[in-house]
Amino acid sequence: MNIRSFNREAWDGQVQSGQNPWTIPVSPEIIANARAGKWSVLLTENISVPCAWFPTMDGLKILGLACGGGQQGPVFAAAGADVTIFDNSPAQLARDRKVAERENLDIKTVEGDMRDLSMFADETFDLVFHPVSNLFINEIRPVWQEAFRVLKQGGKMMAGFMQPHFYIFEVEELEKCNLIVKHKIPYSDVENYSFDQLHKENRPAEFGHSLSDQIGGQLDAGFHLISFYEDRHTDVKISEFIATYIATLAVKP
Repeated sequence: MNIRSFNREAWDGQVQSGQNPWTIPVSPEIIANARAGKWSVLLTENISVPCAWFPTMDGLKILGLACGGGQQGPVFAAAGADVTIFDNSPAQLARDRKVAERENLDIKTVEGDMRDLSMFADETFDLVFHPVSNLFINEIRPVWQEAFRVLKQGGKMMAGFMQPHFYIFEVEELEKCNLIVKHKIPYSDVENYSFDQLHKENRPAEFGHSLSDQIGGQLDAGFHLISFYEDRHTDVKISEFIATYIATLAVKP
């Protein structure tokens, strides 16, 4: 089965279930605060992106890359940015449109594969905002290359992603708070589970990437990394010992 198609259906299912926090749109109160200049967004699970990372929002052309769900995009739009949300899941994109209609916001939504931004011309955007999502594709270097291409010179990319060591543990034991090393990096759900099993568990296929591809891939695409921070999962045993997320700020020179 095609990974992109499988994960599109899986994420649409996540939206229907209403159990995944990344599918819950922001409240009217959050939008009202953003309009008043008081806002924050997440690249990872818990730590807000530093305010100093953002340029002035008025008129800023932002691409929310694999960023559906009605969360960050509406906040950016309410703060004054020109927002395009790009995502593989029609249901996640519908969340953004729902908030845009509810709050009278102008948000463009585009369905597609994060590795292929060919519908956008070179140097279209001032900022690419890419929250934790490249764990749902098996190759990530094309993501960095395409993000670099569609950014204007001097434009920024903010990206959140999983630490590789998260995927070395046996998933079933990790859920029981047992840290049992089993897998190599790069990791692939497709190589360890059948699509039928993933479907029964009602979850998308995940992939654990090396830092050579996560960070080295950004550098090889031409980016200059200028800042980063780490974050931790909530209620996952490994987070008691080490950070499980990385967020990076990169610039196109």
